[in-house]
Amino acid sequence: MTQDPRQITSLIKAFPSMPGAAVQLLALIEDPDINVSQIESILQRDAGLTANLLKLANSAYFGIPSKIGSVRQAVLLLGLKRLIQMVIASCVSAIMDKPIPGYELPPGELWRHSIAVSVAAEGLVNELNVEAAEELFTAALLHDVGKLILGRPMADAFHQINDEISRGIALEAAEEKVLGTNHADVGARILSQWSLPGNIVNAVRWHHDPEAAEMTDPMLDIVHVANVLCIMIGIGVGRDGLRHEPSEVVVKRLGLESHHLEKVADQTMRSVDELSEVLSSK
Repeated sequence: MTQDPRQITSLIKAFPSMPGAAVQLLALIEDPDINVSQIESILQRDAGLTANLLKLANSAYFGIPSKIGSVRQAVLLLGLKRLIQMVIASCVSAIMDKPIPGYELPPGELWRHSIAVSVAAEGLVNELNVEAAEELFTAALLHDVGKLILGRPMADAFHQINDEISRGIALEAAEEKVLGTNHADVGARILSQWSLPGNIVNAVRWHHDPEAAEMTDPMLDIVHVANVLCIMIGIGVGRDGLRHEPSEVVVKRLGLESHHLEKVADQTMRSVDELSEVLSSK
């Protein structure tokens, strides 16, 4: 029996907003004239966010030998766009770093998977020499945000979902059949509610089915492959299982080969725990 879609719509409307500073910074990421003063102006309104940023900048992950004591210094050493990405990740970690009923993901695993997909996405861009939008890290980080909404309905419909999966269909198809929607669509609705850029919303909406998207987009293709890769190496499996394979159309479009996946998988495994710990620290 399909769940009343109005209940899920109500859950989406009640979902926490992304902090205003993160939305403002994300709007600047593609601005070629962005400068340090603009970043400082936004961050100075949020002392907690500034403190988190400086913790991140001084973490072992970035390996910067000198102590960073200001936003301006962090920008100079990390770069404006990397800094914006880290601020956004810090903002959403409080929302994402939670146990998810219904998906069989232990506490922290959705967040670890989200970080891993972000790391893998950037690794694929470098390995394949693909031009992807600057918002790639954020799109990858938020690709499964819809699971936060569907976790409880999924738990309530546990046996129905399992019956569908046992017939050999994918988890997102089981969600659609039983709940009347799926976590990718719900995630896209959340990000639209947050007024995030359309290319991020598109990448989240179609990350399981890139061939169904109206327009091809390298960012969508990369997020799709990065998500599959992380599930293949066992990060964030849960009820999704290990049956995922990247779209053959996307593989061809990207010129993706097995040695690319092997190299990025190795890089991701080495980086994910360190980065997720850094981004979760408050």
